[in-house]
Amino acid sequence: MSGEAPFRVGLRVGDVVAAAAFYAGLGFDRVAELPGPDGGPVMAILRRGDLQLLVDALAGMPFADDDRERQIQAGPRGLGVIIGIEVDDVDVAAGYCEVAGCKLTAGSLDAAWGERYAECVDPYGYAWKLYRPLPGRSDDGLGATRDLWFG
Repeated sequence: MSGEAPFRVGLRVGDVVAAAAFYAGLGFDRVAELPGPDGGPVMAILRRGDLQLLVDALAGMPFADDDRERQIQAGPRGLGVIIGIEVDDVDVAAGYCEVAGCKLTAGSLDAAWGERYAECVDPYGYAWKLYRPLPGRSDDGLGATRDLWFG
């Protein structure tokens, strides 16, 4: 692996192989993996530009058996966090996610703040925003959003 990514997100999953394959479909490249005692991967490191995903199925060691770890294992995963990535085609990416078993929660929509986007929850419980800036948008996206939300 060449150099560390400036942005890293760790995702706990039940199946590292399946999760890594799913995230590869969103444009992440697998750059490394850590095999467990049985030889199968317990962690995969994937990268897409400046974003690195640490996808793991680790339970117990090396993590302490504490309240937080038990909550992580019980889920829901990533509650309150949405991972956003720019994609070439929002409709195609949303279609991929839907076929792969994601629950679409929004989209594909053109937003007042100047982007086309879709949102979904992946098969591992993590929320994703897939977006693309709309061409020719020169107005104040924050102002348009404020007006839309608050009148």
